[in-house]
Amino acid sequence: MDVRQLRYFLAIAKEGQITRAAKTLNIEQPPLSRQLKLIEEELGVTLFDRNGKRMTLTEAGTVLQAKAEAIVRQLNETVTEIKEIDQGIQGMLSIGSVFSCVSLLPEKIAFFRERYPRVTFKILEGDHVVLGEYLEDRSIELVVTRLPFESNYDLSNYESLRLPSDPFVIVVPKKRNWRQTESSFLLKDLATTPLIALKSDKTIQLNEKIVNECRRLGFEPNIICECSSVSITIALVIAGIGVTILPKSVLSAFSVADIELFDLPDITVQSDVGIIWLKNRYLTKKAQRFIELFESTKENY
Repeated sequence: MDVRQLRYFLAIAKEGQITRAAKTLNIEQPPLSRQLKLIEEELGVTLFDRNGKRMTLTEAGTVLQAKAEAIVRQLNETVTEIKEIDQGIQGMLSIGSVFSCVSLLPEKIAFFRERYPRVTFKILEGDHVVLGEYLEDRSIELVVTRLPFESNYDLSNYESLRLPSDPFVIVVPKKRNWRQTESSFLLKDLATTPLIALKSDKTIQLNEKIVNECRRLGFEPNIICECSSVSITIALVIAGIGVTILPKSVLSAFSVADIELFDLPDITVQSDVGIIWLKNRYLTKKAQRFIELFESTKENY
């Protein structure tokens, strides 16, 4: 059994049909069926249950799928590493980011492209859980995110570079004329103010920081809505539904025409930010250089 056969097997496992897998691989169906039969004969096991047109993995097939994915991934990374030794910094760099950190990327990407014009970018946005999956299946190499990273995987799987922390600000609707002559609020004065919390079922620690600060100051926040989307949260604020508390850098991605930002000097915590990547996995040179760019300019944030 060779790598080519493993790729064939993985395509069938993904598509669930010989016909669709053959189209994906751009080969004829009969040769693909023969290759699957050869693999099963060599291993002495049945890898798929054939239920009509749909093929599902047997227990042995599931084990082989996991092993084959690891072998193919390692081979691909080895090929990339060897090519980079000869070719230098080029190719596509795939990055993930939570929406609240997207504002950190444009300046860095522009600078990086000036130094390495043969590098292109793919950027995927999602929550921590989605981005953790993207890291694991190598759809991306890096994640720019709020810390701690709340994926479904053990935190010991990751290496990280901590970036400068981000202060919290309160976001209010401009049309309500919220104390426009002042530059700050005290959090303790907002005990009865309707609050829209940025929170999902899977990512809660950013919101917990704010709730714990309220409790430290002696009150429970008046949370009237929990929302997983920054954009929807801002829209609710503009509509006058309530106010929200967000890391300051988040707001650079929005027009300030309809909102106002105020500092919160009595908050003792900030939002932690960092870059995450998989430990003990090969990082392309372009990914390494991108991390180094953030590290070398931390003091300029």
